[in-house]
Amino acid sequence: MSSSPSTDESGESGALLGPADIRELAAALGVRPTKQRGQNFVIDANTVRRIVRTAEVRPDDVVVEVGPGLGSLTLALLEAADRVTAVEIDDVLAAALPGTIAKRLPERADRFALVHSDAMQVQELPGPAPTALVANLPYNVAVPVLLHMLDRFPSIERTLVMVQAEVADRLAAKPGNKVYGVPSVKANWYAEVKRAGAIGRNVFWPAPNVDSGLVSLVRRTEPIDTTATKAEVFAVVDAAFAQRRKTLRAALAGWAGSAAAAEAALVAAGISPQARGEALTVHEFAAIAEKKGATQ
Repeated sequence: MSSSPSTDESGESGALLGPADIRELAAALGVRPTKQRGQNFVIDANTVRRIVRTAEVRPDDVVVEVGPGLGSLTLALLEAADRVTAVEIDDVLAAALPGTIAKRLPERADRFALVHSDAMQVQELPGPAPTALVANLPYNVAVPVLLHMLDRFPSIERTLVMVQAEVADRLAAKPGNKVYGVPSVKANWYAEVKRAGAIGRNVFWPAPNVDSGLVSLVRRTEPIDTTATKAEVFAVVDAAFAQRRKTLRAALAGWAGSAAAAEAALVAAGISPQARGEALTVHEFAAIAEKKGATQ
């Protein structure tokens, strides 16, 4: 397996994994990163330190990490947080990670828990409720995983995810931006969202064909003020963006039952029936959902 931890050039903790450690671990496990699972392992210790710093991980945080892989980010999180729970779907990686933690950070091993599962299926986590989510999310499932975790674990106050740059742009987009869409609005339902930096390709193995970005999500202290349920609001959002080039009167006709019913809900919510979904805030989508019930 991997060689013993040593101090890196910066003189900082040698518990973190470098390029040689990652390749050695992968070879010993017979692991080849798969495209199917969007696996790109971070091989740069400075990058994981930067992620932990940007995430503002505190000594009292209970961090949940999705897709820990070989443990690059896990080790850095475990050095900074009170405890870390990692959710890993891959059988080989899940089996190996506790051993890597025990070997490289033995004094913190009792602060680590592993959940061997698909993150989309996770309904509960062991130990205290998580306060932060920090993850390098596989590109193909980043948005659904993020929304599922925010929905299922309301105790998560702060989130920092590394995703494909294009996904980062979508999540953090504001109304009126051409990439503003379903992910932007749904993420905004839970949190204040912003871009928190860019990550180059050379910090990964294998190097992906796209750049990555960091997205910060700070959970709203007060939920969106509406009598509509989340499901009702999200139904409006999905309908509006399914035909994003159409006016809301036309795009929401199917959702409302008719174009006239859509118009009535829009007018009642104080929104022009000629507007398009890309111009609306999450609060305005909530108002439309609320008014549909009132106008029926």
